[in-house]
Amino acid sequence: MLLCFVVCKCAVSPTGDKLYNINRYQHKLLTLARDGTVLATYRDLLHFPSANIHVTPAGQLLVGDGSCIIQLHSEGNMKLATLVTGKEMYIMRGSVSVCYNSTTSSILVAGQSNSILVFKVQ
Repeated sequence: MLLCFVVCKCAVSPTGDKLYNINRYQHKLLTLARDGTVLATYRDLLHFPSANIHVTPAGQLLVGDGSCIIQLHSEGNMKLATLVTGKEMYIMRGSVSVCYNSTTSSILVAGQSNSILVFKVQ
């Protein structure tokens, strides 16, 4: 199987010591060391196969899967919060891209509906 069919999205930690990979077929997030060693696996996500991932400057992970956006610990092994769900995500219609803007303390979500949602973080 080609790698592009297994790894859907990936991101790198701010320090460059971890690589986060979303496996779309096994519906999980893998945290890898630089040498490829699996450090952690998080399985309770990815209802939608085109999930997206973003690493904040503090190293926390934001994962958007079309039905919600969750925040994970920087180790990639523990959910910290569900940030966005419900009707806000419904209008995005499918896969989303998620990003954290540290200047404005906002989470930006873009989807297939050609709209962008902005959520202020406390």
